[in-house]
Amino acid sequence: MTAATHSTLFPQVPETPDAVLDGLDPEQREVALALHGPVCVLAGAGTGKTRAITHRIAYGVRAGILQPAAVLAVTFTNRAAGEMRGRLRQLGATGVQARTFHSAALRQLQYFWPKAVGGELPRLLERKVQLVAEAAARCELRLDRNELRDVTGEIEWAKVTQTVPADYPAAVAKTQRDAPRDPAVLAQIYSTYEQLKRDRSVIDFEDVLLLTVGILQDRHDIADHVRGQYQHFVVDEYQDVSPLQQRLLDLWVGDRDNLCVVGDASQTIYSFTGATPDHLLNFRTRHPGATVVKLVRDYRSTPQVVHLANGLLSQARGRAADHRLELVSQRDKGPEPVYAEYPDEPHEAEATARRVRDLIAAGVPAGEIAILYRVNSQSEVYEQALADAGVPYQLRGAERFFERAEVREAGTALRGAARAGRNDSLLDGAEDLAAQVRAVLSTKGWTTRPPAGSGAVRDRWESLAALVRLAEDFEAAKPGATLTDLVRELDERAAAQHAPTVQGVTLASLHAAKGLEWDAVFLVGLTEGMMPIAYAKTEEQIEEERRLLYVGVTRARHHLSLSWSLARSPGGRANRRPTRFLNGLRPGSTASGARGGAGGGGGIDRGTGRSAGAAER
Repeated sequence: MTAATHSTLFPQVPETPDAVLDGLDPEQREVALALHGPVCVLAGAGTGKTRAITHRIAYGVRAGILQPAAVLAVTFTNRAAGEMRGRLRQLGATGVQARTFHSAALRQLQYFWPKAVGGELPRLLERKVQLVAEAAARCELRLDRNELRDVTGEIEWAKVTQTVPADYPAAVAKTQRDAPRDPAVLAQIYSTYEQLKRDRSVIDFEDVLLLTVGILQDRHDIADHVRGQYQHFVVDEYQDVSPLQQRLLDLWVGDRDNLCVVGDASQTIYSFTGATPDHLLNFRTRHPGATVVKLVRDYRSTPQVVHLANGLLSQARGRAADHRLELVSQRDKGPEPVYAEYPDEPHEAEATARRVRDLIAAGVPAGEIAILYRVNSQSEVYEQALADAGVPYQLRGAERFFERAEVREAGTALRGAARAGRNDSLLDGAEDLAAQVRAVLSTKGWTTRPPAGSGAVRDRWESLAALVRLAEDFEAAKPGATLTDLVRELDERAAAQHAPTVQGVTLASLHAAKGLEWDAVFLVGLTEGMMPIAYAKTEEQIEEERRLLYVGVTRARHHLSLSWSLARSPGGRANRRPTRFLNGLRPGSTASGARGGAGGGGGIDRGTGRSAGAAER
């Protein structure tokens, strides 16, 4: 984070309701002002959908049209819910509930269980893998770690699609689902797993939704209580709702129509978990009088990146493709995407690490660079290459920032120093806030220079360095702020899961990158069998893989690199081919099966010159 970001990190709360609308484009403003009746926002990648819906809620609250406690905003990840709470706080709209579906349902379940069922709510099973393993063992099956993960995923899919064990084999056949085991065997494991839960009085995360649905359906008095509390609903990432989540939402809303949904069918990438864009695409059918707003002005990516993204979707097929949005970049021209081919994976990883190092040397912060891949097993070779190049990195999907041990320890130390004030000898000579924070955190492992290499020591330092940078930015935005003020800010951020930026190149799967963005993105391992993944067989599955690559492309603001390698290991057989999704888009390739006239401004970008990997080919 740099001084240039002070205003966005700690913005002034708008003084009036109308000031909340300042800076919104015409379509975003239309969203913010549509506060009554059903509203459907079709929002392309990078078009400011979170900005639009948080300003909508904030304007409604500040103008007295919406009561904060009567608004429930739901999304799919704790990070997204935390970001929403953080933005609402900055806009002066405190008291609004912004939660995940599971968090909102669990809260209601805990409150109403004694009245609806009696006694205490069964214990929530944090990780179901162990119980699934036991269920498999009772069915005389031993599953390795990968098989356990796949079988657990199947049970989760069955539950969110409201499929009971007896119906699972038929559901697999109907959906052409690629089950990891014989469906009849999986149904037996699923049934045994459910029995084990009952025997031990535990519930899993899917049960939280199922039980909440059951109570709201059976107890009209409780359903009326919930509807009396929440009058206005906002659903983010609506293309990702499962049938079970939609059922719960219907029960929350009842026969009212104050519902705003936001989504993009072209970013549906979680159908394997039961998500479906049908609810988004059918919204106008279910709500004929709905206000529909399309956000297509892309503020994130350069015209070059947007052109490639539009080109990817111009060749797409299926219902989601028929409703795709043609993005229009609002940014200045940038560099063309780089396409690179390498003889093997180690060469690809080493060249990527060198290019990352060059970008950092040119002034791009490490925290603004990401390397994205299709499956997590691809990360190891990149971890090693970055470590060898002396480049700091972080793996996406680690525990949340404020739950890290070193962050909790740092918070305790800062709280103690704030209470002690000038009586703490640690603060002797530390005149300003940032100096005081540096002095306190130096006792926890922070140093002016980062430790060499990677690993746990470097991860700890990066966490503490993020707190130091936050303190520097906080002081710059609020001159005269004290250590007590900073501790209060950290507490509010922890409650909202509004984490500061950790400086390190991000390594993440394409699925984990959803909802994030970076200045520079490297999409690696783009070969047939990996993109699309080998087990994607049907057209619907292939199209989801295309959308996954589209999500990856649209994470990049300025620099975008797409690469692949012809062999896995040095000297190996060079029998790999680059992904079909880049046919007609990368230099030297021809389009295959492009949809004539579809996609508007999307198209073929053949580029100029040789690809960056041509010399190594």
